Amino acid sequence: MKEKKNRAFLKWAGGKYKLIEDLKAKLPQGDKLIEPFVGAGSVFLNTDYSRYLLNDINPDLINLYNIVKQQADNYVSDSISLFTAANNAEQRYYEIRQEFNESSDLYERAVFFLYLNRHGYNGLCRYNNSGKFNVPFGRYKAPYYPEHEIHVFSERSQRATFTCTSFEKVFSKARQGAIIYCDPPYAPINKTAMFNSYAKGGFTLDSQVKLADLARRTSENRGIPVLVSNHDTEFTRDIYQGAHITSLQVSRFISQNGNKRLKVAELLALYSQQENL
Repeated sequence: MKEKKNRAFLKWAGGKYKLIEDLKAKLPQGDKLIEPFVGAGSVFLNTDYSRYLLNDINPDLINLYNIVKQQADNYVSDSISLFTAANNAEQRYYEIRQEFNESSDLYERAVFFLYLNRHGYNGLCRYNNSGKFNVPFGRYKAPYYPEHEIHVFSERSQRATFTCTSFEKVFSKARQGAIIYCDPPYAPINKTAMFNSYAKGGFTLDSQVKLADLARRTSENRGIPVLVSNHDTEFTRDIYQGAHITSLQVSRFISQNGNKRLKVAELLALYSQQENL
């Protein structure tokens, strides 16, 4: 009988729910899984390590996870109240988005964050240069409220520590017995995408190279296995030299036409001393 998978309670671009079986087949055994780029947490939710260190550079995301970990019942009762027909309207969405952007109350921001995630366009999480959330209204008939998924996340997160820092600092916290899984912002598929994606900073091509080098050194010098997922391109094949590479074909929506789903080549790069024996 096929094992039932746990879904994340957030919608998330590039989420790993559909790749869980492939990832679990490559993740080594260990007593702690470290994720420098946790995102929606699908890998965390569908693996069974004794402990987890889950990191992301988005403070709203990590704040939300800590609140769900500590007070899931209160969070559900407060956040579900926003999921009404009256609030599923364009003008109301932009009012709540403005309230979120003006709020400095961490609990209030966490409540608004789930509403924006489920009512915003494609579940995107995007901020402007001033740090304001700027995803447009999504126009969904009846956004789903993920009550069950929140409680599952809360229960599992009792063995997790959440942090908000750089991937380099997260790597430095790894000790023997730990496994590191990296799901960074993906490298662009082609040169056109490369220009568009990387012209304004963020996770740059230099960042991709630094991560690959750190993964290799962490495996070679410290004996800690590192698994990285990314697009399968000449660039990524080059920077992941020395890793054991598995190629995958993954279905993705790559246009505004929701029916246009194409296969995209992705890879898993495993840095492990065991692979080199």
